[in-house]
Amino acid sequence: MNNSLKVLYDEHEIITGAIETARSAKSLIGINDEEYELAISELIRFFRVYADQYHHHKEEEILFPEMAKKNELLADGILKEMYDHHTWFREMLKAIELDFEHKQYLAASEKLDEYTEALVSHIAIENEELFQAAYTLFSDDELENIYFRFVDLDRELGDSKKLDLSELISELILEVKN
Repeated sequence: MNNSLKVLYDEHEIITGAIETARSAKSLIGINDEEYELAISELIRFFRVYADQYHHHKEEEILFPEMAKKNELLADGILKEMYDHHTWFREMLKAIELDFEHKQYLAASEKLDEYTEALVSHIAIENEELFQAAYTLFSDDELENIYFRFVDLDRELGDSKKLDLSELISELILEVKN
């Protein structure tokens, strides 16, 4: 059986690796700005494409609407909060990119810290509350149907691009730590 929630949990693990890399990259400021620039530009791309276009869009376009159909109270509560977080994350990334483009590395780093802290909290809420609620709302068949819709969305956006981004994070983790 294919499980849509496992897909989201697995994506959270990859995003968490990117968060840890972003935190480690901060130590490069002033020591190796070239390596910092490369790492942060790749991380921004990862957060914008993988975390937002692939992961958040699965939630916004598929999971959240299906959960809202099952329980209207969720729509005005935790689901609205998660949508709001996603919007906030997009705004935060724009601000980080702007500072980064102007080589304001300390300001970009502070904003990136705020972004990653918020993302860690967001992931915890989804893992511990939202996805648990989804398990109670959906039958196994419904979860499998959602899974295949996730697969279709990934295919539409580009499976290989998603895989490349997850591999990029694995490489960056090694590069930044060494």
